[in-house]
Amino acid sequence: MTLTQVNLKRFTAFSDLSLELSPGINVFVGANGTGKTHLMKVCYAACEASRPDVHFMEKLVRVFRPSGRRPGRLVKRQVGRSKAIVEVRGGDRNLTASFSTQVKSAYSDAVQVTGLRDWKRDPIESAYIPVKEMLAHAPGFLALNKARETHFDEVYPDILLRAYLPILRGPRDEQRNRLLRQVQEEIDGTVIVKEEEFFLRNKQGNLEFSLLAEGIRKLALLWVLIQNGTIPGVSVLFWDEPETNLNPKLFGVVMDILLELQRADTQIFIATHDYVILKELDLRKEDSKDDVTFHSLYKDEESGELDYNTTSSYLDIHPNAIMQAFDDLYDREIERSLGGLVK
Repeated sequence: MTLTQVNLKRFTAFSDLSLELSPGINVFVGANGTGKTHLMKVCYAACEASRPDVHFMEKLVRVFRPSGRRPGRLVKRQVGRSKAIVEVRGGDRNLTASFSTQVKSAYSDAVQVTGLRDWKRDPIESAYIPVKEMLAHAPGFLALNKARETHFDEVYPDILLRAYLPILRGPRDEQRNRLLRQVQEEIDGTVIVKEEEFFLRNKQGNLEFSLLAEGIRKLALLWVLIQNGTIPGVSVLFWDEPETNLNPKLFGVVMDILLELQRADTQIFIATHDYVILKELDLRKEDSKDDVTFHSLYKDEESGELDYNTTSSYLDIHPNAIMQAFDDLYDREIERSLGGLVK
């Protein structure tokens, strides 16, 4: 099952938002503070809530980490008492949670969750790759996080749990082999685990992740998830700012992998601030095979509320804060090169 719509009322920064989702690649763009990561975390929490042992409201609290783990702090701040509604739809199913500013616990009777029985009928396999790379910090992290109340969003321990999974039984299919070769060529090696510690194995021996460039670690995580079958095994993949700490020459490799996963029916969500990511995706996608949708989030100047525009065309992204920044740089470069003759 793929996610088809997310509806938010008075939740975090959103007053009222209803967003149709693509079954292919969903790209969130926009200035800081426009809710890109929040949308992905809501959708991820809904995917995880399809598992038998996961409570939807508790998962929302764990991925957002409001102070005191109080759900009420996720309600949009305004004068007086207010109520948030979070709804995620997938096919003919929908999962909804509603709660007020007064709610102090995810398990409070004041939290109303509907649609759970149908939502859990068919679990949605998902994975969320956060901005910060975690494999270098993996040894002991899961034990610490389980025993102590840390303030890490739960997307971090979740991705480590997936990274530690053993490989699937049986031979790898050709798609996984092909994806592994693509990444392996870029990281110049393979990844092994010894007593919870990750190493890059190549001609130099076993190199601990703490000594590797963070961009290499990020690609190495991708290799691990492909190698153990998490990818392309998941139905929905979330990746927050894949460009972080990665050399731009590698962006094309990453976009090729995401496009191939999408062709194999993996629904993908990414949030980005990078022009090259957008252009590589635009230039590498094939209209006959690929479904890529751009969601541009912005703050409306008149109302001050968050809104969005959706398009399947890179050229029609509006507003495009990324292109505006590059256009401004270009204009200033031309002005400087002409000695101030152009204004």
